[in-house]
Amino acid sequence: MIDVCPKCGNAAWGKKVAGNVIFCPECGAQWEFLKLPLFVVTGASGVGKTTTVQALQRTARDFVCMDADFFYNIMPHETEDDYMAQNEQMALFSRNIMQCGKPVVWARAGNLGMLDQGYGPRFFSGIFVLALTCSEEELRRRMTQGRGITDEGWIQSSVDYNRWFQEHEYARGVRFQRLDIGGLSPEEAARAVEQWMREKQKTGEKA
Repeated sequence: MIDVCPKCGNAAWGKKVAGNVIFCPECGAQWEFLKLPLFVVTGASGVGKTTTVQALQRTARDFVCMDADFFYNIMPHETEDDYMAQNEQMALFSRNIMQCGKPVVWARAGNLGMLDQGYGPRFFSGIFVLALTCSEEELRRRMTQGRGITDEGWIQSSVDYNRWFQEHEYARGVRFQRLDIGGLSPEEAARAVEQWMREKQKTGEKA
């Protein structure tokens, strides 16, 4: 709703944003909105993204916690365009939710390189990504014992993705940081994530 022109009702995307002001290209109207940081908690399947964000949801009242699987479940997910459409919807949800005064944090596994692409990023003061990792042994234990996964292909792909996070700092042009949660309980991991987000809010730094 925030990018629907209050004067002429123009709901089309493509509006210019400067700071916390939106400009309508149709009628010239301009209006302010609350511009906050967007947070993404990522990592390989089974590492503990959802569990950590669920624990965060139970304790951190200054953030709105969401799961990007919501879009995967209701929208097509076969092509790059499909995933970009999901990315834009995530940004749409986020910028509207943020008007309550709280940043949004998403549990999201992939397509991180799209986060700074398209129309949505202009509505955030920053996009910050934290990758949860653990050792290969711990990841296998979490997947097999914790979630009962027996598909070796799935397990190996997750192990490979976890290793990728350990060895890289960028997904295309999007930088991310890492947090090893192998020895942490969900509550401890959530506290560490919350501390990281609060620090980003203070400094605005992306690294």
